[in-house]
Amino acid sequence: MVDRQRVVIVGGGFTGLYAGKKLEKLLPASTAELVIVSPTDHLTYSPLLPDVTASVIEPRHVAVSLRQVLPRHKLVIGHTTSVDPEAKTITISKSERGVVGEGTQVLSYDKLLLAPGAVTRRFPIPGVSENARGVKTITEAAFVRDHLLSQLDEADSLPDDPRFDAERAERMTVVAVGAGYTGTEIVAQTHRWLSRVADRWSNIDVRDVKWLLIDVAPAVLPELGPRLGQYALSALKARGIDVRLGVSVASVEGNVVNLTDGTPVPSRTLIWGAGIMANPLMGTLGLPLDRGRLVVDAKFRVAGADDVWAAGDAAAVPDLAKPKPADGPQPITPPTAQHAQRQGTQAGKNIAASFGIGQAADYVHKDLGLVADLGGGTAVAKPLGIEMTGLPAKIVARGYHLYALPAMSNRIRVLTDWALHVVLPPQAVALNQTRPEDALITPAQNTDIYPKAEEKPKVG
Repeated sequence: MVDRQRVVIVGGGFTGLYAGKKLEKLLPASTAELVIVSPTDHLTYSPLLPDVTASVIEPRHVAVSLRQVLPRHKLVIGHTTSVDPEAKTITISKSERGVVGEGTQVLSYDKLLLAPGAVTRRFPIPGVSENARGVKTITEAAFVRDHLLSQLDEADSLPDDPRFDAERAERMTVVAVGAGYTGTEIVAQTHRWLSRVADRWSNIDVRDVKWLLIDVAPAVLPELGPRLGQYALSALKARGIDVRLGVSVASVEGNVVNLTDGTPVPSRTLIWGAGIMANPLMGTLGLPLDRGRLVVDAKFRVAGADDVWAAGDAAAVPDLAKPKPADGPQPITPPTAQHAQRQGTQAGKNIAASFGIGQAADYVHKDLGLVADLGGGTAVAKPLGIEMTGLPAKIVARGYHLYALPAMSNRIRVLTDWALHVVLPPQAVALNQTRPEDALITPAQNTDIYPKAEEKPKVG
């Protein structure tokens, strides 16, 4: 009798979950033992984290249980900190803060899919690591929501004395970096939420909160094109949100955010949504990288590592749906949830093909379009290249999210939250369950547990 081979998936995000679903469907239990390694026991449906920050959706409702969706997989909770392709093993840090020691486990594999996803991109700007808050995880999103309420409570409690005006202004100023999807949706939705609960404080007017959205890019939501980007920009400005383009953060000193145009902005809230980068695990493998993402072929195979595939945000997957430039390399797929989900499904098929079940195929998917929910009846969407704004775009955006949520129970919970938010007064309750130091980007996303490694030269 031939022993079952062990298939290990690193990462419980969109790619890992959908690869696991396909493997459970294609591989008989007698053929393979299926294992998934994830820092949490759930997939975070990150496109709806702005709704969590704006107190529209309960945090647990965007958490999709891996045990529920992948019943045949053995779930190992921990961070994969290294891979040894020659020995066919991975090292997993299972301790609370990822410190290698007694909490370390070495796991062997026969087939390996690397899908650890991405983390928030940061830059070596003085003061950012100590002050910026990301919104990549449920912990971060819930903390930002509670932090905003706490700042308003503190501002409301200050004496009506000119000596406290500076502190009150700091607590009532929000600076958000990144006018892409994360930053724009967070600011738009959270601003609208707080405006709806403005009368719940005694001594301040929440409508006086200053919102500043900045980005080095020349446009808001540039991925959606100039017309939709301009629509979003106009909608933000109509709400009194200060949008400054071509500007970024130069430094953070105490309670002052210094901008690159020389403007000092007193603030105690800095939200960082300036893009993402591949999980640092990829930089420890000693294999070719393309802008931090592990180089793979169109079938997700990793050169120089037998029986290893990689997909999702941490892999440089060739985008065969786009033409190859005459004077350059094939474009790679953008790190979106849409690509991650579909790459996971195809990766599952390709791994099953290595067992002789089906045929491996190149990944080809033309982007179906993008959506951005700006709160209320305002949204922008570009399904199949068709530009939409307002309520029709809102319906498309929410319809897509319900379709893309991997579990029916989560769909029902999210739909119920949306309905209740329409008919009931919005909630404004700070649970304060996360320590401020644990909600900073580095500890919240555990980016400090990986050995430092310099990126290989770009391949192309």
